[in-house]
Amino acid sequence: MASVFTMIMNGDIPGRFVWQDDRVVAFLTIAPINPGHTLVVPREEIDHWTDLPDELVAHLMIVTKTIGAAIRDEFEPARVGVIVAGLEVPHAHVHLVPFDTESELSFSRANPDVGPSELDTVAERIRTRLVSSGFDQANQTP
Repeated sequence: MASVFTMIMNGDIPGRFVWQDDRVVAFLTIAPINPGHTLVVPREEIDHWTDLPDELVAHLMIVTKTIGAAIRDEFEPARVGVIVAGLEVPHAHVHLVPFDTESELSFSRANPDVGPSELDTVAERIRTRLVSSGFDQANQTP
């Protein structure tokens, strides 16, 4: 059975994409810890990140860095954290979380009640920042 991330990539479930290329996508989580919380996900459905091929891990991290810089520049947090947890969905992925204090880096702080219009606004801000930095992958449609 396809993971929820694969269903989002296939358009079966809505997603607020901020990046798409042939190997990786990035979209907002529906339960962000802070505004800008983004998931970077390989298209290939592999459960554990340590099982990803080396070249895919390298690409995943380059995209993670690129989107992390856009989140940093757009939201101006003290840092953009990278979390690779993977317990909630059996499909490797990286969480990018803008934060000001380490205590913010807890999934217990995730807000499942963020409205669609707020998520749309946040996604548009990240896409605009990426495009203005020369990354057309932010304009790709699913």
